[in-house]
Order: sequence, then C-alpha cells, then structure tokens
Amino acid sequence: MFPKTISTDSHSSVNREDRESGPPAPLTDNTSGTVPFNVEKKGVPLFILISIVAFLLILFIQADLVLISFRSIFTAMALVLSAPEAFREIFTLEIIEFWIGAIYIVAVPVILAFIVRKSFRKKSQPAKESSLAKMSLKAFMQHTIALYASAIIFILYSAAFLAPFIAPFSPYDQQDFLVTAYQPPFSRLDALLLKEPKNLIIPLQRGRGTTIRLANSLISDFQVLKTRNEPNAIRFVNKYRIEGNSVIYRQGMRTKTIALEELAGAGKNDIAVTRTFILGTDQYGRDILSRVIYGSKISLSIGFLVVLISVTLGTLIGVSSGYFGGWIDAVMMRIVDVLIAFPALFLILIIIATFGNSIYLIVITLSFTGWMGVARIVRSQVLSLKEQEFILAAKSLGLSNMRIIFRHLAPNTLTPVIIAATLRIGSIILTEAGLSFLGLGVQPPTPSWGNIINEGRDSLLNYWWISTFPGIAILTTVVCFNLVGDGVRDALDPRMRG
Repeated sequence: MFPKTISTDSHSSVNREDRESGPPAPLTDNTSGTVPFNVEKKGVPLFILISIVAFLLILFIQADLVLISFRSIFTAMALVLSAPEAFREIFTLEIIEFWIGAIYIVAVPVILAFIVRKSFRKKSQPAKESSLAKMSLKAFMQHTIALYASAIIFILYSAAFLAPFIAPFSPYDQQDFLVTAYQPPFSRLDALLLKEPKNLIIPLQRGRGTTIRLANSLISDFQVLKTRNEPNAIRFVNKYRIEGNSVIYRQGMRTKTIALEELAGAGKNDIAVTRTFILGTDQYGRDILSRVIYGSKISLSIGFLVVLISVTLGTLIGVSSGYFGGWIDAVMMRIVDVLIAFPALFLILIIIATFGNSIYLIVITLSFTGWMGVARIVRSQVLSLKEQEFILAAKSLGLSNMRIIFRHLAPNTLTPVIIAATLRIGSIILTEAGLSFLGLGVQPPTPSWGNIINEGRDSLLNYWWISTFPGIAILTTVVCFNLVGDGVRDALDPRMRG
C-alpha cells in the first residue's frame, strides 16, 4: 500500500503542476499552413494589399502603353509566323523592356491575389502536419528584419521590371543642358511644346497584304512605345513670354524667338508644360531618377544572373567531385584551390582588358570566378551524404549515378546552396558597381549604378545628388540581400528553429 500511496501522490502532484502551468500548446499550431497570416497578422497582408493597389494604379495610369505593348506582342508573334525577315528588320531590343514590363504589371497582382486567396482558404481549414518547407517558411516569416528586407528587394525588382512605365524620362535624353544641367532635387522647369516629333518617324511600308498590314501596325506601336505616348518634342527654357505671334524665351545666357505656329499648343495658355526632376539632373541634363531606375535593371539583373550561373556550376562540380571521388575529386579540387588562390579582381581585369567590356562578358566573367566557394560547400555535404543509408540503398537497387546525384544528393544540398546564393548577390552587385566605377564595366550612356557614381565623382562637393542617390541604392540593395540571407540561414537551420 505504501508504494501505491506514494505513486498516487506523485501522480496527483504532477497533474496539479500541469493544471497550474496551463495546457500545453498544441503541436499542430506550430506547423499549420497559415504561416503568413499567423506570424505577421497585419504586416504581410497589408504589404500585399498595398502592392496590389500600387500595381493597379500604375496599370490605370499607363493603360494606353500597356495595351499597346500587349497588342505589339501579338502583332509581333503573327509577323514572325508569316514573315520572319520583315520582323527582324523592324524589331529593336528596346521594345522588350515594354513587353516584359507589361507582362509583369499584369501578372504580379494576379499572383498576389492568388496567394491571399490560398492563405485564407488554408486558414479556414483544420491544421495539418507541415512539411519541412512550410516549417522553414514559418521560421523565415518570424524574422521581421528579413521580411522588411524582402519587401524592399521586391520593390527594387519591381521598379527594374516596370522602368519603362514608371521612369519620368528616358535615361538617355540629353535635353537642353544649358537649362537642365546640374539641377538640384525637386527642380521644376518649364518646357515649350513643339510641333516637331520627339523622335525620328519610322516610315511605313507601302503595299497591300497581311504582311504589310502587320508590319505597319508593329511600326506604329513601336513608335508610340519609344516616345512613351508623347510624340511632340519639348524645349526647356528658363523663362518665356509671348509677344504677338512669337514667343521669346531664354536658355542660360541666350535669348531666342520662336513663332507660335511652331508650337503644339492649341492656345497661348497651353504652349508650355512643367517637368519636375525629383532627384535632380546630371551634367548633361539627364534625369537622375530615371537613370537610377534603369540602372537597377543592369545591377540587379547582373547580380541575379551571375549568382544563378555560378551556383549552378558550383553545385554540379561539387556534387560530381564529392560523389565520384578519386582522381576526379583530386583534379577538380586542385583547380578550385588554384582559382581561389588567384586574385579574382585581377583575373576579371585581365579578361576584360583582353576581350573588351560588355554586359555579357561581365556576366560570364563574374560567373566563372565565383563558383569555387559553392563547389567546396556542396562537396563537403556530398561526402557526408553519400555514406548515408538512403544512398547505399539506392546503389543496392541499381539506380544510375545520374539518378542518385540529381534525385537524392543534389536536393539534399540545397540548404547551404540557397544560403550562399542569397549572401552572394550583394557582393556581386558591389563588384559590378566597382567595375563600372572604374570604367571597366557597363559603358555609358547605358545607366548603371556604378557608372552614375563615376560620372558625379568630380563634382561631388557641389552637386552631391549625382553620386549620392545611386550610392544609396547600392547600399540599400546590398544590406537587404545580406539581411535576407541571414533570415534564410536561420530559417533553414533546424538548430535556429529550435
């Protein structure tokens, strides 16, 4: 009886302690599918809602350009099928920017709305056991700083994709620099609206038939897109006044006269427009905001492409080296050791000096000088994985080496690869900006954050805004990618998830 009494008291005391401490949290709550809305009850849904509204607002404001972009896409597809040679004569790479932007501005709100709908549907359903991916996503959503950094990166990439629709000016326009040069931020200037076209008019083709009709339709659409639906040229002035049938205006120290009949306004009150330069202008009168937005396309695209290529190459070499071992491992690792020991910047400078400097060469050069670290990380993972039971079982079943590598080994090495990729994008953007600053990267007049800073370095004290704003863009982008990398690392590490 005595042991039984003690056992009963002990059991009662344990139950009492459990009741006093409250019921334990259900395990399913930690792995439910309602991650985005349970962790950040207001922040994430509010950001998604603001993003959808912002995209719809841009779509409403630029509806004409978006519709013309889609119409030109379908016209181009029909022309490619009927007359590919006629399409090649008309096509320019500048139009791809409008096509990508039009698709992006329509696709993103649809995707965000689908995510919201799916999240609410999961919220109403009973909790289910989550997979490792959902657990990692939940851990990432609890990393507040990484969420803010991800939001900023999303805004930067959206600005890059939507550059033709949100940039107030063309980044290449050197417009009346006697008036517009070195204008500080938030400057407002008057501009006379001329009857002459903004760009050279592409002549329409003569003849009849489906091919001619498609070609002329495509030429007309391209003309509208290149001028951003503003066909008339403008002339910036410091001051102007109307005297009779003439307009007397001043540009710098020069005073000129132009007839009213040469202006596009229907009356004397609408012969001029006002333009605002939010971030100021450079020495050629080019809008800094437009150049920074277009420069984000170059910097962010190079960072993404370089990391994609280098991570893919490093993963393949690391998996092959670790799995096959022997002389393959020895040769590959010695190559890695040599490339790591060789100064990467010096090698990049040699390649650029030998073959010239273009965007494609920069991407290839940075890609093939940045895969070694990923290869060593993947190799170390494979060396430990290939001795595990599931790999030995796959070998005993007679599976081929390629199937074992791509079906079993490579997916299990993605965690360190993803972490390395997110942390490396920032350093790639810095490297590209440094090369462009030295004049060895993207060449002017193509805007890049690095060469915009280079253009303003000689006048940094007097005209600080030329180099400051692209510098802030680089700083913000690199810091955000590093913060996202830290969040991904914490989310994918089981020890950090607790």
